[in-house]
Amino acid sequence: MPDVVTQRQLNRTTLERQFLLERTGRDPVDVVHHLVGLQAQEPPDPYLAMWSRLEAFDPHGFGARLTDRTFVRIVVMRGTIHLVTGDDCRFLRPLVQPVLDRELRIHQEYKADLAAMDLEPVLAFARPLLAETPLPGSKLRAAIAERFPDLNAGAAAYACRNHLALVQVPPRGVWGQTLQVTNTPAES
Repeated sequence: MPDVVTQRQLNRTTLERQFLLERTGRDPVDVVHHLVGLQAQEPPDPYLAMWSRLEAFDPHGFGARLTDRTFVRIVVMRGTIHLVTGDDCRFLRPLVQPVLDRELRIHQEYKADLAAMDLEPVLAFARPLLAETPLPGSKLRAAIAERFPDLNAGAAAYACRNHLALVQVPPRGVWGQTLQVTNTPAES
């Protein structure tokens, strides 16, 4: 008869793998990579997560990893903002595209507009615009409205969020600093 893992063993194993039973001395980059990212919908979330896991956690040093692009904040798992390594971003973002496509198809406010919209011209317009100058959502919507006056600019901007691999630029997410959500393509 095969060994059966108890609920408690499964629980303890999961917590240990997540570095939540005892803190680790590993490098923060290694920990973020090991965890395949950290929930980062709110800027402090990854800091609290790392403080809970690392023996010696330096929030300023961790934040500097966003500035040097070792870490990025991007829509990935479950269609929400996560902090991942730059390398993991390049690998993970294409894998979640089906989830983001589905999100556009079922979005209560935008699904009708998006179903009728030819997104290729919008994406071809937005990608270089955001690469040249990272923009907050309000300015992206305004630029889309100006260029495509017959489209629902909110729906088009939301489609850009889901079709372009957009990262939030620092200082958004950097410890002790602030910036409204401002995006640029990950390849930039």
